[in-house]
Amino acid sequence: MEELLNFQANILNQMSDNWSRYLLKDLMVNERLLGLKGLRGVGKTTILLQYMTYQYPEKSKALYVTSDHPYFYTNSLFNLAGIWYANEGKLLLIDEVHKYPNWSRELKLIYDGFPSLQVFFTSSSALDLYRGESDLSRRLAVQDLEGMSFREYLNFTQKFGFEKLSLEDVLINHQEIATEITKKIHPLPYFRTYLKSGYFPFAANLPQESIPSRIIQILNTVLETDLSFAQDYSAGNVAKIKRLLGVIAASAPFEPNISKIAEKLGLGRNTVYLFLHHLQDAKIIRMINMTGKSMGSLQKPDKIYFENPNFTYALQAEANIGAVRETFFINQLSNSGNDISLSKDGDFLVEGKYIFEVGGKNKGFDQIKDMENSHLALDEMEIGFGKKIPLWLFGFLY
Repeated sequence: MEELLNFQANILNQMSDNWSRYLLKDLMVNERLLGLKGLRGVGKTTILLQYMTYQYPEKSKALYVTSDHPYFYTNSLFNLAGIWYANEGKLLLIDEVHKYPNWSRELKLIYDGFPSLQVFFTSSSALDLYRGESDLSRRLAVQDLEGMSFREYLNFTQKFGFEKLSLEDVLINHQEIATEITKKIHPLPYFRTYLKSGYFPFAANLPQESIPSRIIQILNTVLETDLSFAQDYSAGNVAKIKRLLGVIAASAPFEPNISKIAEKLGLGRNTVYLFLHHLQDAKIIRMINMTGKSMGSLQKPDKIYFENPNFTYALQAEANIGAVRETFFINQLSNSGNDISLSKDGDFLVEGKYIFEVGGKNKGFDQIKDMENSHLALDEMEIGFGKKIPLWLFGFLY
């Protein structure tokens, strides 16, 4: 126990409350068992530590551990929880629970055996927390932490205090809102940087030229480690899913031909479908369908995008700007909880009623001119007018 407390002290000495991710103020802190999921590098660990350090009322009764600490070579999570509980501990924070064997069984035992002990933990986005050898569905609350929005990126890197907007705010009042924002900052240069490297907080502390390799390192770790833990992938499966990602990277966004992909990779069609859904669960890609079409596990998606534009730039040396814009739009709308699908009239249908075309500042209404609730989301524009809305402003939705 002493070695864990010393480890925790060293970690906490590095903490700061100068800035926090959006989810910190919305953490479900009254839950007994809370799982925080998300991509590597988006700040899950920091949220737990900031909550413990600056918000939890009894800091001395909270313990932070990481599941790959050498302590667990000879001790179990359940035994640790018992010791902490016996010493009047009230909160146990477990980082990267997916690296711990039999994580679901021991979390269930802790939940049932120590009724006044709260357990908060982080896990890979690839992990289905309700799946495991023990059923946690009646016990567990789960929250997802997405990468930084453009709003958060500006607040983090430029020390602004911009508040999030609702979709209705953007649609109705975008001209007035953009006018106020541009009194403080010219957003377009920062927007271009954000698209390449602003989704992950760690990038702010790295030289620009080293960011793509770091992002590729995240992708490799998710494929080689997280998916191996979550889906019990063999080395052979990891190699095949990397080849599949290479096919996607060569032409994303694209309308996949599953039969051709399967033939090219030497896989069965159902295996390709399975791999695609695992990549989406891991938040590496995002599959999107036409309005009204469900996303079954063995159903062909209409289009495949990367999950965020930083992945697009890291994997495509000459990224198509049109694809980057669409990836950003889908990412920010989806991450803020808005329903989005492909539209037969424009590019996208949002919340079942708003039609959007996404493009550069010269794009017109030709495809959607007679459509009710139609809008243009346009890049290279600081302030819009009418139904022409600056694309960057959709980065203020969370």
